[in-house]
Order: sequence, then C-alpha cells, then structure tokens
Amino acid sequence: MERSEEPPAGTLDELAQVPMDGALDALNHIQRRKLLVALLAEPSPDDSPVVRTDPKEAPDGSDRFVTTDRRHLSKLAEYGFISWNRDTHEVTRGSNFDDIDPLLQLLVDNEGEFPDGWL
Repeated sequence: MERSEEPPAGTLDELAQVPMDGALDALNHIQRRKLLVALLAEPSPDDSPVVRTDPKEAPDGSDRFVTTDRRHLSKLAEYGFISWNRDTHEVTRGSNFDDIDPLLQLLVDNEGEFPDGWL
C-alpha cells in the first residue's frame, strides 16, 4: 500500500533524515541535552549566537550560558547539530539542527514524564 499523504510537520517521521543512533548518541549526555534544548528554546533566525559556553566571554549577563565540556561540543559539531566558534565560545544551531528538532521537541513537551535531571 502506497502512502499518499505527507506526515504532519514535527512528527518523528522527520527523524528519518538523521540516523537514530546518531540522534540518541547526541542526546546521551545531560550537557549535550541541555545545550540542544537551550538552542531549541531560543531560536536564532539571523544565526547570531544564542549560547555561550564560557562565562568569562559573556559581555553582559543577558547572554544564555550553558556549561559544556569541549568533547561534548565537538561531538555535537561533528553531527552538524551545532556550529561552535572555539575562539569566541559561541554556539549556534548547526546545519543539521532541524533534523534533531522533532526529537528535542518531543522530550521538552513530555519533560514532566521523565525522572528529574533528564533535561
């Protein structure tokens, strides 16, 4: 039987573009989940930095800060979920961020169902 309709936007069918193992690997550590959720919560249409990973680099208290180890940043950058400027410690959504967006949204929408500390 052939499927004639497109799935609704924001469904898990969109995850077919990202290997599931890669998406789950990216979400395997709390620091990576927090960073990705921070990027999800503060969309940046002009690709300006929305997350800083070094509090010393923040020019004022208005910038969002997420503590993230460099190895976690490297992993997320390899998957293309983030773009990371190592010099300025700024992180923006990467070219593949939209691929993991539906899974992140599912986690955020159901945060109350998870044990404390998952997000």
